[in-house]
Amino acid sequence: MNFDWNNPYPTTRTPVFARNVVTTSQPLAAQAGLRILAQGGNAVDAAIAAAATLTLTEPVSNGLGSDCFAVIWDGAKLHGLNASGPAPAAWNVDYFRRKHQGALPLRGWDSVTVPGCVAGWAALHEKLGSLSFADVLAPAVEYAERGFAVSPAVHEKWVAQADLLQPQPGFADHFLPRGRAPHVGEHFVLAGAAATLKRIAATGGRDFYEGETAHKLVAHAQAHDAALTLADLRDYAPEWVKPISQTYRGYTLHQIPPNGQGIAALIALGILQNFDLAARPVDHPDTQHLLIEAMKLAFADVYAHVADERHMRMTPEHMLRPDYLSERARLIDPSTARDFASGHAPQGGTVYLSAADKSGMMVSFVQSNYMGFGSGVVVPGTGVSLQNRGHCFSVLPDHPNVVAGGKRPFHTIVPAFLMRDGAPVMSFGVMGGNMQPQGQVQTLVRMLDYGQQPQAACDAPRWKWNHGLAIDAEPTMPIALAQGLRTRGHRLEGVDDALVDFGSGQFIWRLGDPAVDGYVSASDSRRDGLAAGF
Repeated sequence: MNFDWNNPYPTTRTPVFARNVVTTSQPLAAQAGLRILAQGGNAVDAAIAAAATLTLTEPVSNGLGSDCFAVIWDGAKLHGLNASGPAPAAWNVDYFRRKHQGALPLRGWDSVTVPGCVAGWAALHEKLGSLSFADVLAPAVEYAERGFAVSPAVHEKWVAQADLLQPQPGFADHFLPRGRAPHVGEHFVLAGAAATLKRIAATGGRDFYEGETAHKLVAHAQAHDAALTLADLRDYAPEWVKPISQTYRGYTLHQIPPNGQGIAALIALGILQNFDLAARPVDHPDTQHLLIEAMKLAFADVYAHVADERHMRMTPEHMLRPDYLSERARLIDPSTARDFASGHAPQGGTVYLSAADKSGMMVSFVQSNYMGFGSGVVVPGTGVSLQNRGHCFSVLPDHPNVVAGGKRPFHTIVPAFLMRDGAPVMSFGVMGGNMQPQGQVQTLVRMLDYGQQPQAACDAPRWKWNHGLAIDAEPTMPIALAQGLRTRGHRLEGVDDALVDFGSGQFIWRLGDPAVDGYVSASDSRRDGLAAGF
């Protein structure tokens, strides 16, 4: 790719060139991964170190009770890992009808599915890691013991959630130690996390699912009349999966198959393949209109059909068939926005990171508590804050995503990986609820159709489709583009807080031989992030 190395957008970041790279949304986590690479670890070791550190330094988006997904190029082959957890065995529609008048709670223990991230770290390490598990987790243990100074974007999201989550079990004790969210630069220590991480390191992660930590989780759940049991934890295992893919402009984008929403990006690109986007500038209203309509069509199918793949009635293969996507593309009016009757978009709180080393190993990794801190539940003595993925189920009996014990819910987190002619090109992702596939499509089009370099593609103003004709637009969107979209029927709703609403991307693009040419990496200025390398 012959990138244009200029950047026409306001930014505080420049691309980073190196043979070993870690890029995350929080600087301490990126440097934790870099430290592991410098010690002789590989990109998988670095990714795990960064992920574990993020549970401490960016607790507003993930924690030890998160789920995770990963796509890894091991130097010869692409691997996919689904480490999202299923519903407790006792969950079904009647359970929620009896306890919550048929609704799925947004917070609290009855929004918590089995946490998968610790098992995901262990599975990644066992299959592809090189250093000991204890060495890989050492940076996170140090931050858990000594604490850290809170960074600006993390502080902002902490303040935004504090009042809402204060009533949840354990939240105030752990995350509001002075009766409020920590200030920027204020020292914070997550109580109990160091001991938990040490037990995880010593047992290859099994303590979380059958040891002391597991017993503490279940005791706390039972004390709050929740369904989680030791059997739910003990029987859990992540799943190695074959990524699904879509070709676009000579490249191939790979995603984890459902229960995740990565297929939305594949559908949208398959639809856009039918249009000559490069006929107009990237920031022209006609161009962005086509991207928006393609994403709306993609979400219409995703919200109707995507669930735990074992329960889907419309297969991913059918949803990605070229003839089907050509039919969908014909529904787009090039001059008028349409409502494709899709469901309402879920919100999100997620961390994405990428790591690559000089041997050629590349890791695309995402980890999430879902809505910010997640359920708001923090288990005393453990430092474990738990996700609220259970809220992503449906209670409609005929929906493929209807809640059931042992079933994975619909998931928003989607690590992505780009290849060309069977060779790795880029590990990347854009975190943030339903913004993830939307951010991936917007940045990929900028790179592949228009030659914008990764940092420029990352910095460019974004839109986010919500539902119907409603589009959130970043304040930095050019006035002419915004007016042009309104003229085409889009209902633009300005949002001041880009930190929350427009996602955060991390990108590592391979420049050639990793040992010689290395990589170029980018980190989104919408977070505290850092691309670090040597």
